[in-house]
Parts: sequence; structure tokens; C-alpha cells
Amino acid sequence: MPIFTRLLLAVPFAVIGLNAQAGDLSVVGTGDGIDLLRALGAAYTADHPETNVIVPPSIGSGGGIAAVGSNKEVLARAARPLSDSEKEAGLIATPVFRLPSAFFVHRSAGVTSLSSAQLAEVYSGKVTNWKDVGGQDVRIKVVRREDADSTLQVLRQSMPGWKDLTITEKSKTAVTTQDGIDTVKEVPGAIGFGPFTKALEMELSVLKIDGHHPTDRSYPSAVTLTFVHKEATATPEAKQFIAYAKTGKAKTVLTSMGGVPVVE
Repeated sequence: MPIFTRLLLAVPFAVIGLNAQAGDLSVVGTGDGIDLLRALGAAYTADHPETNVIVPPSIGSGGGIAAVGSNKEVLARAARPLSDSEKEAGLIATPVFRLPSAFFVHRSAGVTSLSSAQLAEVYSGKVTNWKDVGGQDVRIKVVRREDADSTLQVLRQSMPGWKDLTITEKSKTAVTTQDGIDTVKEVPGAIGFGPFTKALEMELSVLKIDGHHPTDRSYPSAVTLTFVHKEATATPEAKQFIAYAKTGKAKTVLTSMGGVPVVE
């Protein structure tokens, strides 16, 4: 059985905590890369049954960082850098993997690739029908994220034409990564963006941009996922899980699901 399938089957045990003898290690925060982190947690628990890694639903990068900062949690997951004030408060960020910022469409759109110029025209509202960029005669429904979203910030920094792009007012704002994915799944003609995982390709069309798939080295945009902790409050289990994320086995898990391990 492929490692990707084995890990997906193992994820519910890491999320729900069915191992009654395991001590729980909760990793709270961003919804970016949640499937990868749950698979990583499942792999860790399989090797360390005394620790049950739980990756609960998203409370955002800021929520996770605040929870560690206020000593409510010992470990967070974040998709943005720490601020100077957060660093001064004793928070430490450990990069784990890069997650490409993918664009995905409902399969009714009939497109698999766009140029960066076409992509900007779609999101600005200049192009409103997929037939105008080589797709089907289906009206485009733009799904975006809030301005503070980590993926949108990365796109503005790195995707050609996005720095000062005004996104069409006719777009729908998704409040979480999963909300964006679910909306595109349900609405014919919809396009959205978010962190890439291979699971996305099971139900949606993940677009190549300027001929590059999100996992290609030449693809311009990616979010870096980090673990955030405080030295004063981090438990031995939390520190061991952070270290595990750097191992060869962990990198195999992450790569198999579309993550790009950070090289230090």
C-alpha cells in the first residue's frame, strides 16, 4: 500500500486520539497544510505510541501563536513569520516545510493551465468566462481569502501581477482554507487558492501557472509552515516532535503529500 494511502488511513487515530494509553500533544494553529501535519502526527504516534499527536481544526496562525504565548498550549503551527514582539516574548519558530500556493478550479471550468497574466485578469474581474481563456462556456466565480491570509500575502509578494492587484468585488471571501476548498468543490466555474496538497487533485483541477505545477522548482509562490514554541513551557514531547519533523522519515511523509521539506 502506498505511503500516502497508509498515512491517510492512520490520520483519524492521530486526530481523534483513539489510543487510550497515549499522552496527548496538541498542535494548534493554521489550517494551511493540516492534512500533511495530521499525517506527520500519525507517523510520529506510530513510532512513539506513548504520545498521541492531535492536530485540531484551524484557529489561524495568529490564534495558535497567541495560545502558546499565553501558555494555554505548548506547540503551535503557523504559516507566517513571527513578529518582533512575539520573538521578544520568547516565542521560537522552527521551519518544517514549504507548501506551494496553488490555484484550483471546479472541473466544469475545463482549464488545467493559465498564464500569470490570465490569472491576474481572472482575479481582477477582467475575464469573467472560462471560454475566454480556453475553457468551457461557464461563468467564472472568484473565491478569495481575507487580506491577512498567509497565502494571499505570499501571492502578493511573489506571483507576477499580484503585488497591487485589486481583486474583483464580485468575489466570495472564504474565512478558512477548508472553506475556500469546499466552496470551489460545490460551485461550478469557481476558482480559489490555498496551500497545495496532493489531496486537492482528487476532486479539483490544480492549475499550472506559466506551465509550472505547484511542486515544480520554478513555481514562484509558497508558504513556509513552522512549529512555534516557548523554551520555558515546551514539554519534552513537544521538543521531540519538533526534532522528528527534521528526520528522513518525516521528510518522506511530507514529500509524499506535496510538501517541500525546508533545507537548513
